[in-house]
Amino acid sequence: MQVKGTTGRRGETSARGGAPPPEPPRQSPLADAALRLIWKERRISRAEIARRTGLSRSTVSEIVEALLPAGLFDEVGTGPSLGGRPPIVLEFRDDAFAILGVDVGAAHVAVALTDLRGRVLAWEHRTHPVRTDPAGTRALIIELCDRCLAYWPAGISAVVGIGVALPCPIDPRHPDVLSEVVLPDWGGHSGLEMLRERYGVPLRVDNDANLGALAERWWGAGRDVDDFAYIKLATGLGMGHVIRGEIYRGATGVAGEIGHLAIDPHGGPCICGLRGCLVTFVGAPALVARARALLKEHPDSVLAGTEPTIDSIEDAALGGDALALALVHEVAENLGIGVAGLLNLMNPAMVILGGGLSRLGEVLLDPLRETIRKRTLISSLVACEVRTSELGTRATAVGAATMVLEAALADSRLFPSPARGGSKR
Repeated sequence: MQVKGTTGRRGETSARGGAPPPEPPRQSPLADAALRLIWKERRISRAEIARRTGLSRSTVSEIVEALLPAGLFDEVGTGPSLGGRPPIVLEFRDDAFAILGVDVGAAHVAVALTDLRGRVLAWEHRTHPVRTDPAGTRALIIELCDRCLAYWPAGISAVVGIGVALPCPIDPRHPDVLSEVVLPDWGGHSGLEMLRERYGVPLRVDNDANLGALAERWWGAGRDVDDFAYIKLATGLGMGHVIRGEIYRGATGVAGEIGHLAIDPHGGPCICGLRGCLVTFVGAPALVARARALLKEHPDSVLAGTEPTIDSIEDAALGGDALALALVHEVAENLGIGVAGLLNLMNPAMVILGGGLSRLGEVLLDPLRETIRKRTLISSLVACEVRTSELGTRATAVGAATMVLEAALADSRLFPSPARGGSKR
C-alpha cells in the first residue's frame, strides 16, 4: 500500500485572496483512521495500532513514518514488551496546532482559540448589534480573531482553520446563504469568505445551536450520550439534535428550530412571521419586556428603578428576588411545553440547556422538570435527564472550533503542512 504524506490544505486561499492551490492527493483512509486512533488514545504504541486496526506492523510503520512530519504526534520512547522488540510509543500533541471558533449571536460576537483537545487558549467576547450591523460584525470578528491569535506564538501558519456559528439555519449545501427572515439586514449572505481570504485557512459555518450540541457531544455533558437535544437559551431560542452520535440537520438545515414552535396561536408576532412562537415567551427580549411589565407589582424588587437586562434578571433570580423568580417560573412553564413535546416525539436520553439562562441551574431546572412531568409520557420522562451545559456560554465557540477539528481528523490534509511553517515545538 502506498501511503502519501500530508501536503497542502483543502479549500485554502492565500491571505492576498489568490486562487486556491491544486487539490493535494487524498490521504489513505487507513492513515486517517490511524491518526484518529492516536488522537483518541493520546498515547499508543505502533503494535497496539496494528492490533486495533488489523493492519500489519509494516503497514502501520509506513503510515506512521508518512504522518510524523506533520508534527501531530511524537515518538516518546518504548513501552513494555511481552517478548521480542519493545513497542514504540506515540503521543498525540494537543498543542501542535490551534483552531479559531467564532460564535456570532444575535447581540454578541465571541472568539475562542482552542488546541486540538478543545481547551480554550484565548477568549474574546464583545456585545454587538449583529442583526442590524453586518459590516460591523465582520470587522469585529476579524478584530477578535486577531486578538486571540496574539496569544498563539506560532501564528496563523499553525492554525487548522476557522469555524463560525451563526444565529440562523444553515443549509450545508449553501453555507453562505442566510435567512433573510432571521437576519434581514444581511442581504441573504454572510460575507464570511473574507475570513478565508484574510487568513488563508479553511472556513466552516453552521448554526449556533448545532455547534453547541457538537461541543457537548465531544467535551461536555453529552460525551457518552448518543441521543440528546441541546437547547440554547439566549436572545433567540435554538436546538441542536444529536441522533446516534451525529448532528441531525434535516433536509435543508432547519431541523431543531424549537424557538418557532407555536405554543399560542393568539400570541404576539414573531420575527419569523408567525404568532405565539416559543421564543416570544422565553427569548431574552421577551423576558426583559415582561420584567418591565411586572415591576409595578414588585416595587421591592432589586430590579425596581433600573432598566432590566437579561443578566440583571438572572442575577436577581439567583439572589431569590420574587419578581425574577416569577419570570423564571414563566420561562419554565412555557419552555416545558416545548421540551415535553420534544420528549414525546423524539425520546432523547438527555436534554441539555445552554446559553445565558443555563447559569440559573436548579433555579430553572426544578420548575422546568415539574412542567415536563405533567406533560410527558411517563416512559419518555423516565428515559430522559434534563440538565444544564457543562461548557456554559463558551459552548458555541468551542463547538465551532470542534467542527474544524472533526473535519481535519476525518481528512488529515486539512492540518497545516510542514511547508507552511507547521507545528509549534
